[in-house]
Amino acid sequence: MNILNLFGADKIHIGDIADLQDGSPNIIVWAAPVMFLIVLVEYLTSYFQDKDYYNKKETLGSILVGIGNVVISVLLKTTLFYIFVFIYNLVPWRMTLNWWAFIPCYIIFDFFSYWTHRISHRFRFFWATHIVHHSGKNYNLTVSFRLSWVQYIKIIFIFPVALMGFHPVIIFITNQIAILFQFLVHTEYIRKLHPAIEYIFATPSNHRVHHGSQPKYINKNYGATFIIWDRIFGTYQVEEEQVVYGLTHPITKKSNPIHINFHEYVDILKDVKKAKGLKRKLFFIFGNPERIANLNK
Repeated sequence: MNILNLFGADKIHIGDIADLQDGSPNIIVWAAPVMFLIVLVEYLTSYFQDKDYYNKKETLGSILVGIGNVVISVLLKTTLFYIFVFIYNLVPWRMTLNWWAFIPCYIIFDFFSYWTHRISHRFRFFWATHIVHHSGKNYNLTVSFRLSWVQYIKIIFIFPVALMGFHPVIIFITNQIAILFQFLVHTEYIRKLHPAIEYIFATPSNHRVHHGSQPKYINKNYGATFIIWDRIFGTYQVEEEQVVYGLTHPITKKSNPIHINFHEYVDILKDVKKAKGLKRKLFFIFGNPERIANLNK
């Protein structure tokens, strides 16, 4: 690695973007069959062990939401790639396309993912793009498929990674690896790991806490890959008693992907309609979801 040749890479020409995108590895596509096989193994294991880790309606809802999310991501992939290329060409400290750039990119990407995740829990407008992921009362690998169809508006919080000059291909690889990591933490079958691993990484144990609806677990453990961010910024909670999953106000239509994705927006509109005054209306759009939920009890 020659540091002198790290920055100042040539700009990416518009005519080269299509070839560059086609040449980028579709890691998620390659991994999809393995992911579904792992889900099947977990489902069959829980079935024969008579565990209540899966609910038929919720599982169907998770799969339908996941399929919709994949379709949307495919449709948006080219647009997002052009955006990251535009940013890459904009900065003078462009990094060359080297495999080792993945390591700092992943760490920095995860740092901004932590803050994106935390913002998604603290402002209702963004909570509406994330509540989908927390809507299941059963915790299993299919929960990782529950990703909002409108979550891509939060890509603005990842722009700082692009502004640091990382190559667009490196950013897209980083994003895919991060998704695969998060898939593996949504399970009851992996219990607590070695203390050193639990201290650094967002393990299944650490992430189960994040999906808890008990007061001590709410708004804790935002880390996607590294739980160290939660330890630094005071949002860490160790897994103690059995986690009770789902929302404090559970949804009723468990298998309907439209309801799963947009029920919070319907509630926002209802609250805004009832609210008096601009300040009150804005509060119901951008306020703290926890405070709003307490008001609506």
